[in-house]
Amino acid sequence: MVFVWFLLAAVVTVYAAIKLSTYADVISTKTAMGGMLVGTLLLAGATSLPEVTTSLSAVVIDNPDIAIGNMLGSNLFNLFIIAGFDLFFRKKRLFLDASNSHLYTAGLGLLLTVLTLIALYLRIDTTFLGIGLDAFIIAGAYIIGMIIISKIPDNSGGVEPSIPREEDKEVAASFSMSVKHAVIGFIIAALVIMGAGTVLSIMGDEIAVVTGLGSSFVGSFLIAATTSLPEAVAVFVALRLKNVNLALGSILGSNIFNMLIIAGSDVFYRGGSILSAVSDSHIFTAIGVTILSIIVMFSVVKKKASSTFTYVLPSLLIVIGYFVVSYLIFTGS
Repeated sequence: MVFVWFLLAAVVTVYAAIKLSTYADVISTKTAMGGMLVGTLLLAGATSLPEVTTSLSAVVIDNPDIAIGNMLGSNLFNLFIIAGFDLFFRKKRLFLDASNSHLYTAGLGLLLTVLTLIALYLRIDTTFLGIGLDAFIIAGAYIIGMIIISKIPDNSGGVEPSIPREEDKEVAASFSMSVKHAVIGFIIAALVIMGAGTVLSIMGDEIAVVTGLGSSFVGSFLIAATTSLPEAVAVFVALRLKNVNLALGSILGSNIFNMLIIAGSDVFYRGGSILSAVSDSHIFTAIGVTILSIIVMFSVVKKKASSTFTYVLPSLLIVIGYFVVSYLIFTGS
């Protein structure tokens, strides 16, 4: 029954994420908010809801490795998602049209990951009001970074899309949908994702117990992948709608939001600083996210590619890097 519930939750999550991306696309194209801003704030926050419930639940049951592994593993998997779909849509070379505004979001994500990596390496168990000092630093950097990003002009485009072809029913439906309908639908889909994503996480944990895998690997690989399923579907739908800024904003926004969840998890952890209490194997994940984030930033900066191979090379390196880091986590757990 565990596998049955897992499959049912996955189906519901996929359907809700498809609707969520469609609603987000309408909001980004029919309002002053561009794809980058909608993806970074709205879509990223909604698709990260399963990670929130999973990590907080892990802290409550006193399993910090699941909580931290889920967040860092989700960030690693999110970068794998965007690279994988870039390879899938390689002939369209969508990311050559990505807005440079994403560099600010990617840069903030890189900063937060480096701060987490330093905390994991130094393991300074200094707390204030029961919360780790490193958690305060990460949360502070997130708040300051988001304030700066919110003041940066979004040039990713909030322009009305061209009239879609009649045979493309999905795009045509999103074109005719009102903003009010999209906002209400977005909220409902987000709530469904939170519920289904939570069931998905719980069942994933149960399956992991049956297989006997370690908590670090389970959090960083299995549960991270399952809770990132909404991001995967959201990105695929956004790219099908040719809204690359919405897709990239969703992934990068989700990654920085996940780092805030790490800091938030420390609030509920009563054993000191949560980052000083977890396995050393998380250092591999943090290093992996750092390196792959730099590659993503390079992909956003480059605007020309002499061939399909040179275009897909960064994404290919990200995919390879994901499996290398996953192997290191497995052997180090």
